[in-house]
Order: sequence, then C-alpha cells, then structure tokens
Amino acid sequence: MSLQTSYPFVLPRGYVDPHGTVHREGRMRLATARDELEPLRDPTVTGPDDPRLTVLVLARVVEQLGSLELITTHEIEGLFAIDLAFLQDFYGVINFGNQEEYEQLLRAQAEGPPLLGQARPAAVSAAASVSAASVSAASVSSAPVSAAPVSSAEPVAAALDGGDSLDAEFDAGNFAGAFAGEFGATAERVSPRRGAVEEIPRVK
Repeated sequence: MSLQTSYPFVLPRGYVDPHGTVHREGRMRLATARDELEPLRDPTVTGPDDPRLTVLVLARVVEQLGSLELITTHEIEGLFAIDLAFLQDFYGVINFGNQEEYEQLLRAQAEGPPLLGQARPAAVSAAASVSAASVSAASVSSAPVSAAPVSSAEPVAAALDGGDSLDAEFDAGNFAGAFAGEFGATAERVSPRRGAVEEIPRVK
C-alpha cells in the first residue's frame, strides 16, 4: 500500500524570479510534526502568531516551483499576496482535509474568472468570438426589415432589453462572488481541523 505525500498545484499569479520568468506550477509535500515545530524555534519568530511562521513552514513543504528546485524563504517572501493565501489554503486542505475538499479547491480555482490583469485563455476567447459572431449573424438575418425611419432611441433600447437575462447570467460580479463563496467555504470547512499551523498565520 502506497501513500501519496506530494501534491501538484498551480499558483493564481505565479512567482516572478529576478530574470522575469514566471513560475506557477509546483508541488507541496505533506507536513510533518517537525515542519510545524522547527520554525517555532527560529530566533526570528516571536511566537505562534508571528506572520513569518507562515513563510518558514511553506519554505519547508514546497518542494518545487516551476523550474526552481530549491525553495527558500526568499522565494516564499517574493510571492504575491494571493499566491501566499492560496498556498496556505492548499496546505490546510492536503494536510487536514479530504479528497473531496482537495478536488473542490482545484475545481474552484479552475472555474473562477481570470484575475485582474490576466487575459482569458486563447481557446476561450476564440470560442467566445465565434459564438458572438454567430449570434450577431443570426440576429441580423432574422430581424424584420422596416422601411419606416427610426425616430427615437426607444425601439433600439427595447431590442436590447432581450439580452438582459443573458447579461445577468454571466454577470462578472455574480460569477466572481460565486467563485469566492465556493473557495471560501472550502477553507472554512478545513480550518477547524488545522493543527499548529493555523498557526500558519496569514500576512495582513
């Protein structure tokens, strides 16, 4: 019988090294009791609520990040805030969660909207463009032709009202809110089972 002790992850943004290379894919191993205890003995840590404890623990359990095989506190400190938060949640799920919570965390990340400053994948953008073009062509071909001139903006506004339900369904704010709720629920279910590293305090 074998036990999986290492899990792959993909950072929301990615670590940018001094050469400008972005590293997103990595692996994190399960933490041992020593991984949680040793950082508490570090002279730079003032106590279990010290934010640096997070950095020290993650530097021990993150085995790989992109092409970087040696992960130190320097790399963890260089992460964007959202990546650090993601690694904390990932740590909690693989160490104290179950398979369902692990899959839900990955699914919530994959299905979420792109972050600010990030473009959607090319395949998605292309599909959206084709779909939009098809809808536009269908609308033009099926629209009745009237010889009467348009005297006001009201008919145009009335024609556009038909798309309100579609806009509401794909409203970016609602979609982002649903993603945040699902992602937050996973972390909330896991948090009661976290050990000394809840205690992996989040940097504020």
